Amino acid sequence: MMCYFPYKPAWFLENGAIATVYTALWGQRYWQNTIPHPEPLYKKTVLMGGQNVPIHTWIAIPENAHSTIVGTYGITGELDSNWLLRSLATKAYAQGFAVVLFDWRGHGKTAELSPTLMSDGLFEGEDFVRMAAATAAMGCPRKFWFTGFSLGGQLALWGLKKAADLTKDNEYFGLRYSDIAGGVVLCPNLDKMRSLKYLVSYPFGRYLDSVIVKSLKKLAWQIHDTHPGSLDAAAIQRVNRIWDFDAELVIPKLSFPSVEAYYKASNALQLLPEISKPTLIIYAADDPFFPPDIIPDLQAACASNPMLDLILTRHGGHLAYMSSKKNQQQAQDPDPWWAWNRVLQWLKYMISLN
Repeated sequence: MMCYFPYKPAWFLENGAIATVYTALWGQRYWQNTIPHPEPLYKKTVLMGGQNVPIHTWIAIPENAHSTIVGTYGITGELDSNWLLRSLATKAYAQGFAVVLFDWRGHGKTAELSPTLMSDGLFEGEDFVRMAAATAAMGCPRKFWFTGFSLGGQLALWGLKKAADLTKDNEYFGLRYSDIAGGVVLCPNLDKMRSLKYLVSYPFGRYLDSVIVKSLKKLAWQIHDTHPGSLDAAAIQRVNRIWDFDAELVIPKLSFPSVEAYYKASNALQLLPEISKPTLIIYAADDPFFPPDIIPDLQAACASNPMLDLILTRHGGHLAYMSSKKNQQQAQDPDPWWAWNRVLQWLKYMISLN
């Protein structure tokens, strides 16, 4: 495991809830001013995911690229507005990584192309593998790192699982098992059942749930209007919580008998013992989305699998790893994005080993 300077936020960001909200608002507005590199000029195209679902994809390949990052974002959003994913891509591109970003199922322009809803990794895992196979044929270096954060971290873990299943004994659309280098996940969703029960158990969590469900309902109405007959209007109207969204709209399409069965099947914690490629997990103990009792399970899984490197921090909230100026100087980071700097430091270290 590499050595790294610990994360230390400004004093007012030592509360995970405050850090989560503040960083999301501040980063959305100012992130481009913090990174001394221009965004890549992306080629925007449509690639086929699993089951031939069309996936809206951004691709950028620098000169002399050495590796490729394939990544997506969390439970809501789209590429056009997702500053956190684009900030990683900008920093990675400047360090010689090709970057492949995509709107995952039921999100952004992918939702305009297809009414197929999300499956929390059950099918998105194959989408990661198909993105790698397609972009390898387009010139991306065949050393792929699957990346995601929050629910997107769960998808990336499923991508690593599916990559092993699909390529270990055979090529898959020309992709070999050796082409998959590993993964990086930031604040990944690991147990949606426990996390959603925790989220609605306290006031700020219920607020987060309501904010997310508003975005999910907006997305559902867009799919309803773009693809007539794909979603039931009455079912959308009944949605008041994230749990309701899955119950009313997602599991009927996937033929699960209950939300509980769906969450059990897609649970990412169960994947950790099976991960067979080097994978970095960054996780904050004060993440307001996830119950603290997940942490011992995460630590135990990482301790028993040598492929997993865990950076567990005291502070960081949910995707809120913004350094203080002092911390940035101590870590010798070029910008305040502590987690992305650790990710790129770890990737550079892992690449040096091969």
